[in-house]
Amino acid sequence: MGEAEAPPSPAVMSRSVFYDGCPGCAMERKLESSKGIPYKEFIFVGITTIASSLPISSLFPFLYFMIEDLHVAKKEQDIGLYAGFLGASYMVGRCFASLFWGVVADRIGRKPIIKFSILSVVIFNTLFGLSVRYWMAIATRFLLGALNGMLAPVKLTGSQQLQAYSIEVCRPEHQALGLSIVSTGWGIGLVVGPAIGGYFAQPAKQYPNIFSEKSIFGRFPYFLPCLCISLIALVVLISCIWLPETLHKHKNVEGGIEMIDNSRSTLEEDSHKQKNLYKNWPLISSIIAYCVFTLHDTAYSEIFSLWAVSDKKYGGLSFSSKEVGQVLAVAGAGLLVYQLFIYRSVHRFLGSVNSSRVASVTLSIPILAAYPFMTHLPGFRLGIALYLATILKGVLSHKVKEVLRMVYLQQQCPSSRQLLQQEQALCSLGPKNAKMQPSFQVGLVLTFKPFLAIPN
Repeated sequence: MGEAEAPPSPAVMSRSVFYDGCPGCAMERKLESSKGIPYKEFIFVGITTIASSLPISSLFPFLYFMIEDLHVAKKEQDIGLYAGFLGASYMVGRCFASLFWGVVADRIGRKPIIKFSILSVVIFNTLFGLSVRYWMAIATRFLLGALNGMLAPVKLTGSQQLQAYSIEVCRPEHQALGLSIVSTGWGIGLVVGPAIGGYFAQPAKQYPNIFSEKSIFGRFPYFLPCLCISLIALVVLISCIWLPETLHKHKNVEGGIEMIDNSRSTLEEDSHKQKNLYKNWPLISSIIAYCVFTLHDTAYSEIFSLWAVSDKKYGGLSFSSKEVGQVLAVAGAGLLVYQLFIYRSVHRFLGSVNSSRVASVTLSIPILAAYPFMTHLPGFRLGIALYLATILKGVLSHKVKEVLRMVYLQQQCPSSRQLLQQEQALCSLGPKNAKMQPSFQVGLVLTFKPFLAIPN
């Protein structure tokens, strides 16, 4: 008898199997052969995140004036009510569609969803700038949110097995960098978006020597900022031709039995995790606190703009859209500087939990309570106080939400789609019900025991 064949070595058994024509396998093969930082893929992740975030924040500097020009409010005091519904329409669309886009991204791939989402920004953001009726503005913002599935495939994917696109295009040692690029791109959007909205809205009034009242930008005073953002999105859409796909599109025929066994065990594990989901108090408590702070952030973003442009006789600052955009842009720039240069030192000195509690106390008590008294300050002092307060508010709020996000990621939450949907739902409630919300006080309480349970 011949000698029995030697069993395959562990190196051979652990070797990855790649399939021709599968984009996911092609990406994994590339990651195995290249150990460097994937700069090209990270650039694509960054610019697509920026293109998706710009329409969200660019609206706030001119929202008050847009409602006023649409002549939908019978009294000046009612402008805030209609502005709330218009601001909420985007997140209402996101709430209804976020779960759907997560499922579709898992089925057909990340790249088609990203391209379609950017295309929706190009189309509906342009139409929003051309709105001449209130219902048209509501409809275009709703469709802009509903058809923008960017956050599902880029920031949060649906299942536990599939990670975010920013992680799938890099090796494990570069995943933290990939996630930080998404956050940085979001921060850049918070800087550029309000600046575009503030400086380019009503160009015939702000720059009468350049734009005529009879020109298209004079007849549609909010078309120019929307057009600028749509052109940026169009450039990003063209660059998506070189965007790599990461979804596996093959069936393992030889290992069919093994795949069935693995799928059964996976289903059993997922079912067990789903049953224990509502018993996982560290996870549930972090989600509740995160949603409360999300509700507060969305309400603040719109209420601040309405307060700043309101007349001083109503307790406002009588700012122009340009001044509001400048304040919001500086606040976003401060958040970006904090993320890049200060975050690590604060996190190392205080730790996750203590830094979030300090941030929530500072945010809920002195900063937000100081805004009504700023109306009595003279010009220079008002500028210093306002810029300082908005920067600190953005940094501290980001710190609290980041720590809460870390808690539910440590628990390996199997329901990231549901979490994204809950977040968008609360974002949609923020602008409409901002006057009734003690959300920052509630959020402060929720960061302490027994409400927030920190896992070991």
